[in-house]
Amino acid sequence: MTHQLHQYHLVDPSPWPLTGAIGSLLTASGLALWFHTHTTLTLKLGLLILALTMTQWWRDVIRESTFQGHHTNGVQKNMRYGMILFITSEVLFFMGFFWTLYHVSLVPTPELGAEWPPTGITPLNPMEVPLLNTAVLLSSGATITWSHHTMMKGNKKEATRALLITVGLGIYFTALQASEYMEAPFTIADSVYGSLFFVATGFHGLHVMIGTSFLIICLLRLILSHFTTTHHFGYEAAIWYWHFVDVVWLFLYISVYWWGS
Repeated sequence: MTHQLHQYHLVDPSPWPLTGAIGSLLTASGLALWFHTHTTLTLKLGLLILALTMTQWWRDVIRESTFQGHHTNGVQKNMRYGMILFITSEVLFFMGFFWTLYHVSLVPTPELGAEWPPTGITPLNPMEVPLLNTAVLLSSGATITWSHHTMMKGNKKEATRALLITVGLGIYFTALQASEYMEAPFTIADSVYGSLFFVATGFHGLHVMIGTSFLIICLLRLILSHFTTTHHFGYEAAIWYWHFVDVVWLFLYISVYWWGS
């Protein structure tokens, strides 16, 4: 950096994009093999490679930002733009599910019994577990904001406590959704309703698990004093992602659970 005439970070050659691509290919192929042949070896290998790639790639990024000083103000600004574009793409991803839901539910076809939910489908009660999950996720949004603001004030102990609560709420949400899936009176094979329900809420659950893993990494970094009051974009990015997950769940609750019932 002492010989650079610019503030941007020129990343060193890394094997992790290649190993990540190989892991993704094996994971996707393994899922197809699991569905058709009930063998899981390829899937397990792909997930193992992805886990190792993420661990070592994140380790390198933490080293570059925290100990080598490569994440200058200009680099952080570009990362903010990148995160905004990423979340925008995720919004459009979920928009496809909502578009499909309202397309099939506002004017149900005769194949669905000309009604929504389709004939023969018993939907979940939106006032039970789904409402509890809504309260849990909204509470986690409040605690993550609490953690962020106390960290910016230099109160590491309180920020750590609030972030730990947030991680616990994220894990609790995932456990509640898993129990809901096991008790659901319909399956993914039951009409377009079952497909939409499990794909839309399942992808949201996957995003919750990804966001929880982000927050766990941030919790470890917070304990290790990697963040300062002015240099903590990794934490901010995780917070943005978590708030996005919160907002998507509100739309899912209103559209899938309440409107869908």
